[in-house]
Amino acid sequence: MLDAVIVAGVRTPFVKAGSLFNQIPAQDLGRIVVRELLDRANVDPANVDELICGNVASPVDAANVGRVIALRAGIPREKIAHTVSRNCASGFECVTQAVDRVTSGRAKCVVAVGVDSMSHIPLFYPKQFADKLMKHSAARAVLQKLKAIASFRLSDLTPQIGIKLGLTDPVTGLMMGDTAEKVAREFGIRREEQDQFALRSHQLAAAAWKENRLASEVMAFYPETRDAKPLTQDVGFRADQSLEALQKLKPYFDRRWGSVTIGNSCQVTDGAAALLIMEANKARELGLTPLGRIRDYAYAGYDPARMGLGPVFATSRVLQQTGLKLSDMQLIELNEAFAAQVLGCLRGFESSTFCASNGCDGSRLGAIDVDRLNVNGGAIALGHPVGATGTRLILTLLHELRRRSLSRGLATLCIGGGQGGAVVVEAV
Repeated sequence: MLDAVIVAGVRTPFVKAGSLFNQIPAQDLGRIVVRELLDRANVDPANVDELICGNVASPVDAANVGRVIALRAGIPREKIAHTVSRNCASGFECVTQAVDRVTSGRAKCVVAVGVDSMSHIPLFYPKQFADKLMKHSAARAVLQKLKAIASFRLSDLTPQIGIKLGLTDPVTGLMMGDTAEKVAREFGIRREEQDQFALRSHQLAAAAWKENRLASEVMAFYPETRDAKPLTQDVGFRADQSLEALQKLKPYFDRRWGSVTIGNSCQVTDGAAALLIMEANKARELGLTPLGRIRDYAYAGYDPARMGLGPVFATSRVLQQTGLKLSDMQLIELNEAFAAQVLGCLRGFESSTFCASNGCDGSRLGAIDVDRLNVNGGAIALGHPVGATGTRLILTLLHELRRRSLSRGLATLCIGGGQGGAVVVEAV
């Protein structure tokens, strides 16, 4: 197979939904970050063979949002683009598909962009309301129209919250936070542990920005409002976060017996991240120095009601494929959907009993040194724009490996619906 290398990467600042990016749809966030990616790499858009976009909250006014992003970013119309969705791993999926395109010889230069504007997830009205509107619209006689109007009820106007629907698994009927509660109970994870982990995420993210460690991966975003200063940092982390403040928050999903709060859960976020993936000879031809490469990747299925444990199974699989062990991973990015979920994964990784009873290769797993885990904070502090997160994990991991002169790391995440994804990354 041909050698695929990652030659450039960049992301927008991540901001809380409903705030600074509230008026910017996914197609524009994607366009902005792809344009920045190509400009930073000094690559002519005509050299791009394909764009693959990871996206979950698909804009209703931009079907195949990847194609819209490609055209608006200046990639020639004869080039191809498509959109992929694997829930929380959509940002992984666009990257792993791009790597496969290059290693198979089907493309020499692919843009992988993950994006979501959770601010733009709409409200929906019940289907019966739409049916009655259609009946009224189709009516011709005045009496028919009056009869259609008379059929409306106040209950028809009760909105359905799109983000709540999207975060609810249709097979189990559980919201993602409910699955985190199940993991917390299964592994005996106390509320205080979750809040401590959430505090750690904020402290590490604040320290990373104070020491300017994330600046190389984040572009400056210029708001369109007059006299506005450019946004150059993530917005969600709290440098002044305290354990006392976190402990005051009430359980959100299981209000009576639960331990998962909005403080020890990931933030609802807008953002985009992009990587430029090339065949190694093409990169040399263009005078580009690689950041790194994807050594291998794996996805694995698991119980949707305990979907947060998916990283254990995907990591076990990718380590089997590569012949490596978890101890070979010098840095690890494990997405912080919920503190309970991350802590559950840590216990699953080190439990030979859990591995044996669930078909994992425990000989390749083991305890994770937390000093190697999410060293710049995670989604609890930085946010989780669902379609962009996987791409962000790979980008952050590559930059941190190179900063520390390390060579190998693991990026992994859980996936709504009962899956896990894992990517072994090597810095060059």
